[in-house]
Amino acid sequence: MKIAVLASGGLDSVILIHYLLKKGERVQPIYIKMGHIWEKAELRRLKQFLKRAQTRNLKPLVTLSLPTEDLYQHHWSLTGKNTPGAKSRDTRVYLPGKNLLLIGKASVFCATRRIHRLALGPLKNNPFPDARPSFFKCLEQVSSKALNFNLKIKTPFLGKSKEEVMAIGRNLPLHLTFSCLAPKGLHHCGRCNKCTERKKAFRLASIPDVTPYAH
Repeated sequence: MKIAVLASGGLDSVILIHYLLKKGERVQPIYIKMGHIWEKAELRRLKQFLKRAQTRNLKPLVTLSLPTEDLYQHHWSLTGKNTPGAKSRDTRVYLPGKNLLLIGKASVFCATRRIHRLALGPLKNNPFPDARPSFFKCLEQVSSKALNFNLKIKTPFLGKSKEEVMAIGRNLPLHLTFSCLAPKGLHHCGRCNKCTERKKAFRLASIPDVTPYAH
């Protein structure tokens, strides 16, 4: 049986793909375009990582579209203006309903392809309401009922810290991941909230960070 993985191209999701492959799973990665300014760079890096990680059990990347311009409108994630910086609070980075939208789209894909498991990589310190165990359990039940299809939503890293997850991916080409809110071309800006979080993750895990930052 396959397991679908919502892959963003960031550290956590690519390490999750590696983690599942090591367990012998047949992994179907899914990337969903929502119109955010970092998607071109993110998708390119994800494809590079998957090419490097290619094995018999890793299926070709599926790319879906879920435009959100009508929902987020003038939001910084679409315009690139007033992007949350290094000292921004978590509330500034929150994209309302993002996991709800992503899982909804991916659930329909899974049901129509008869894939009974969908995995994603939130961590235990994620402060947002759509990254809590109760949310995933409720959405699992709602999706299964709405689609008349037994779907399980898996979150293997929900009890792990960033440092623990980084340790799992220590030997991976993590420089091929992408986690930036304000990319400079196809490179990390080096100054936004996510770049700061990324640098800290490498530092705490004692892994050399060879990411090419613009600043």
